Amino acid sequence: MGDPGTNVRQAVPAELSSFIGRERELTRATALLATERLVMLTGPAGIGKTRLAGRIASALVRSRGCDIVWVDLAGLPRGGGGPLEAELLRRLGGRAALLVLDGCESLGGRAGPFAARLLARCPGVRILATSQRRLGTEGEKRIPVPPLSVPAAAPDPARRHPVPEVAGYESVRLYEERARGADPSFVLTDRNAGAVAALCRALDGIPGALELAAGHAHRYAPAEALRRLTADPLGFLEGGAGRAGGADALRSHRLSTPEERLLWERLSVFAGSFDRAAVAEVCGFGALGPGAAGEALRSLAPALLTEGGAPVRYRLPLSVRVHAARSLARDPGGDGETAARRHRARCRVTAERAAGLWRAGAQREARALAVRELPELRLAMDPLAAAGPGGALEIAVSLWFLWAPCGLLAEGRRHLERALALHPAPRPARALWLAAWLVASSGEPEAADPLLAEAWSAAVQEGEDACLAYLAHTRGVVALWKDRPWEAAAEFREALEQLPGEPGFGPGPDALRAALTMALAHTDPASVPVEEGPPDGPVDLWARSRTGYAHAAVQRREGRPALARTELKRALEIQLALGDRLGLALSVELLAELEADTGRYEESARLLGAASRSRPGGAAAPRAERILRLRMDPGAFRAAHAEGARTPLRELLAQP
Repeated sequence: MGDPGTNVRQAVPAELSSFIGRERELTRATALLATERLVMLTGPAGIGKTRLAGRIASALVRSRGCDIVWVDLAGLPRGGGGPLEAELLRRLGGRAALLVLDGCESLGGRAGPFAARLLARCPGVRILATSQRRLGTEGEKRIPVPPLSVPAAAPDPARRHPVPEVAGYESVRLYEERARGADPSFVLTDRNAGAVAALCRALDGIPGALELAAGHAHRYAPAEALRRLTADPLGFLEGGAGRAGGADALRSHRLSTPEERLLWERLSVFAGSFDRAAVAEVCGFGALGPGAAGEALRSLAPALLTEGGAPVRYRLPLSVRVHAARSLARDPGGDGETAARRHRARCRVTAERAAGLWRAGAQREARALAVRELPELRLAMDPLAAAGPGGALEIAVSLWFLWAPCGLLAEGRRHLERALALHPAPRPARALWLAAWLVASSGEPEAADPLLAEAWSAAVQEGEDACLAYLAHTRGVVALWKDRPWEAAAEFREALEQLPGEPGFGPGPDALRAALTMALAHTDPASVPVEEGPPDGPVDLWARSRTGYAHAAVQRREGRPALARTELKRALEIQLALGDRLGLALSVELLAELEADTGRYEESARLLGAASRSRPGGAAAPRAERILRLRMDPGAFRAAHAEGARTPLRELLAQP
């Protein structure tokens, strides 16, 4: 069976000396251990609980001269709890010491009573425990160990990215340090910084997983490591041993109760975060009903990644998820298929709910809901899943606002094109219209023409009047970007005439009227309607921002630049909040015209540079650019334009 005494050390293990981050948790734990007898570090496998415990113990040795006894419970032989307890009582009796119990989840439900007996019989002992579970012992003080900080949004790994923008994050620092250990020639550069940042986000900022990935640095460049992780996460993560290779996760799964093991596996159908209600809805069936699923989640919560907010949301670390998914796939009872079906049904309802919020005037709430649930929605939009391309297109169309008004054009286009390619003929009019709109808005009007023609034919056959209206609107959008506002106005009028009063999907009447108003601002300013007081009922913010653009254009023509600027700033705030890239480009270009009108040519050129990041590639040159090319030195224009292209838009707008 082995000698449990070999698991006991009289000092902190030397291999725990190197670590990054965790200063807040270190300070809190050392302060608590001055007054409390049982402090716990909780968190999922590989999060760094053991190393943090080592730093805490070392700090207490330096500051207070603590006597340390370190016990590795993860390596305890089966049935070794009794002999270990006797050994510790013999060593600790009558001593004042800090006892570190590392890996308490290995004892399962016996860990709490084990710690309680030691505290009762050794009054001079304080315990610092690490565990993926609560001990459930009276008086325990828990400190959740969070992941290392990761870049807020992973940049495109295929593009150059400035090192200073990612180098300060703890996860990037750890990866860089460990990669140099595996490959002394490794250097974080603008060429690989994006891939390193994406790796850190994909691995949840979990040190164990990051160290494993960095250990491959002598074999794979960061971009190749990311590709392999994305293509085969299980194979990539199983390339390491011990905790970094997922041994802790597997042991925790093995020591769980049957209900907890079942929930572990069913949770693997979630790609992102989930709350208690989602767990009950997706995972609460059969042998594990909704109530039992909630109880199992409460037990497992310390081993999950936690996201703040109300309600609290949880997430499976990638290393845990891939192991759990493999177990679920092997289940002969069909739990995996049922959980996946319930997950898809929830995604469909979520997409419809978000679309309903948008129609009701709650655009910010609709965007927040869709973005929060986007990892799940992406799974549901897989045309190769059980619901097929039809189910994928249904969700993609419900999320029309996320792709166009909220700026995720490229992603929406990918989902639609992939599902349409697999959909048998005839293809649905709604999906064809949305694909055409996104292709046209991406600056490829010629590529949109075949889709527009097919969508028109399908809409006539299906009796989809709303689609016919939206196709006219799409043609108007193309004309507007081609600087043919008179043509755009005609298309937008046709769209309004054909749109049903309650279309049920897609842009509402207010949005189409706003589009017409934008065109009229350049062709017939006198006909642009003037708002009289606040509108009745819910406000379509997206439409409101575009109407604001139109009013600003009219005020500029009528010689009221201050009012025009005020209107544009309001429109820009909405567009920034929603992520409306195309709206931002239009508004910033009009603001550039206002700057050019007053002779502020360099400021105007910088704004055009900022707008260039969002405008469609095939659009006509901005009006302000034509002015500036006549009045500025070409080199000065290029320099100011380039400066604007690399400056955050909010920073430019804040400049006087």
